[in-house]
Amino acid sequence: MPAKAVNGESTFRPAVLLMVGRAFASAATLLIPVTLVRVFDQTEYGTYKQLFLVFATLYSIALVGLSDSLYYFVPRDPPKGGRYLANAVAGLLLAGLACLAGLYATRHLVAGWMKNPVLSDHLGSIGLFLLFTLAATVLEISLIARKRYSWASSAYVVSDLARAAFFVLPMLLWPGLRTLMLWAVAFSALRLLVALLLLKREFGAEFRLDAGLLRTQLAYAMPFALYVLVEILQSTFHQYAVSWSFDAATFAIYSVGCFQVPFVDFLATPASSVMMVRMTEEMREGRPAEALNIWLDITRKLALLFFPVVALLMASSREIITVLFTPAYAASAPIFALWVTGIALSVLQTDGVMRVHAQIRFLFLVNLVRLALIVALIQPLMAAFGLLGPVLVTLLAIAVAKALHLLRMKRIMKLCVGELLPWGSLGAILGVSAVGAVPVLAVRAALAGPPVVVLLAESAAYGLTYFALVFATGLINPDERATIGRWLRLTNARRLAPSGTR
Repeated sequence: MPAKAVNGESTFRPAVLLMVGRAFASAATLLIPVTLVRVFDQTEYGTYKQLFLVFATLYSIALVGLSDSLYYFVPRDPPKGGRYLANAVAGLLLAGLACLAGLYATRHLVAGWMKNPVLSDHLGSIGLFLLFTLAATVLEISLIARKRYSWASSAYVVSDLARAAFFVLPMLLWPGLRTLMLWAVAFSALRLLVALLLLKREFGAEFRLDAGLLRTQLAYAMPFALYVLVEILQSTFHQYAVSWSFDAATFAIYSVGCFQVPFVDFLATPASSVMMVRMTEEMREGRPAEALNIWLDITRKLALLFFPVVALLMASSREIITVLFTPAYAASAPIFALWVTGIALSVLQTDGVMRVHAQIRFLFLVNLVRLALIVALIQPLMAAFGLLGPVLVTLLAIAVAKALHLLRMKRIMKLCVGELLPWGSLGAILGVSAVGAVPVLAVRAALAGPPVVVLLAESAAYGLTYFALVFATGLINPDERATIGRWLRLTNARRLAPSGTR
């Protein structure tokens, strides 16, 4: 289905604005693991990854649905947006304090559970980092919910660049995990202070607690929090299973293989956020057909971005791992090649559609199915396939969940199977993406040299082939061609303009 504007408003341009902001900072964010893997040995790097695994787990749980509830409430009742935000900040601060106290009290127990005594020295610091990060998370969400997309994009850029600076620069001067955690806490505290100042400036006197609205928020958020609890358990269980079964150095190998390509989240999260806001507005105005168009448009365009990324990452997995993480982590390459196939499933932002239709109970039940599947199969698959086993079962669980979401969409949106997805476009994009990998294999066979040179040549060969095929096959529609043409002309004009006129 071609891209279209709904009621004169682009269904994808706001998401692109947010994507550009986050993608711009992704290179700086990538410096964090690339630097740390070079200043830490495998055991220390594995300890760092375990610490931030604990952080990621508690972060998702402690949000208790309050921040995500803003996508639901702020577009529906804009005049009360400041009070919804103040309630969310207060609730997240309380949740963060509870996590900090719990982590400090159980630091030795958690360290023993993860078979790494060194963890106990740093769990208090990760608790402080969690506390400040939780409360600050509402800033970008509030801007997106109020359709301040350029401001949200700028906030993502500044925040990610600052985080990279706080994490990387001290490591070049005073390498060590204790130093890293000190600067991480300092960054998160500064980010929270800036977020509170900006929210107060934006909302003024309306940025205040409202107990009546809080009850409504909690009624929406608590079922969502249960969903997130199971979501984070099933999405991180494979990493905990490896941590329980192997030492910190082996966990480092596995965690590098499960490396989260930064720009994927930077693209998928803004796209889903804008999709939810736009679909909510269309449903509120009684236009379900337009809401469906938004879903189809976002899905097709994410496929244009993600399918070729998966093909290139799989074909170049060996070079990517050795260039980014040094040859010491070459054993991570097969894990990475399998892990990145999950990026293709990120094209289907079905969780967002379920939340638009307030299907929180269903999301919770689906995540229970995913968790049960992972718990039941992870040990047999780990025994059969080694470190590839946990990845296989995690990908299987994601695929099952997406299928169940689509079936639910079919029922609640009263669609036939052919209307659920832009099937023809997805099939064509998948085929073009696969064909684009052929030159990568040819370059690898013909070119000998340093891995970084081979990787650059593979990437160039893939990019040229993919874009040529996309344009030749008509997968880019006339409106999108015109937009790309305008962007290229503008970029060229800026490049050629005298420096004083830019």
